[in-house]
Amino acid sequence: MKASIKLGAFLIVGSLMLSACTEATIEKAEPASATTQKENTSQSTDKQAEEQPKEEVKEEVKEVVKEEPKEDDVPREHKAALKTAQTYAESMHMSKAGIYDQLTSEYGEDFEKEAAQYAIDNIEFDWKENALKTAQSYAESMSMSDSAIYDQLISEYGEKFTEEEAQYAIDNLD
Repeated sequence: MKASIKLGAFLIVGSLMLSACTEATIEKAEPASATTQKENTSQSTDKQAEEQPKEEVKEEVKEVVKEEPKEDDVPREHKAALKTAQTYAESMHMSKAGIYDQLTSEYGEDFEKEAAQYAIDNIEFDWKENALKTAQSYAESMSMSDSAIYDQLISEYGEKFTEEEAQYAIDNLD
């Protein structure tokens, strides 16, 4: 009888242990499966994150391209103001502010402010070099001192160059 009780207890304990092992195996399998799913989700999210900046960059480039007006979309008056601004910059060595004032002045070109601003925003020129050429002209034709030339270059009643442009001109006078 003792042997059958021991055998019965052994079978019960063995069954419980087998059941516990099976449950533990199933629990371990589920987290591993869930972990694999999380890893797969994480990997696909990583791939999406890697792809997303490329798409965002492409969209940003498209936005920049959209913002730049096509030549056909620019009003005729804006184009004329830009062409006039380039002429003033090249032949008269004027500053940006001086050109804007000349473009908008009723005694000058009398362009609308929007057209003049378009011209100023789109002209590409070496303004420091223009300041230097203007300074050289004052030095040669009027025999002005460096400080008088500087004052004339930055004056709101004069050439309207920036202080940086005027200083460059004075520093590079012959």
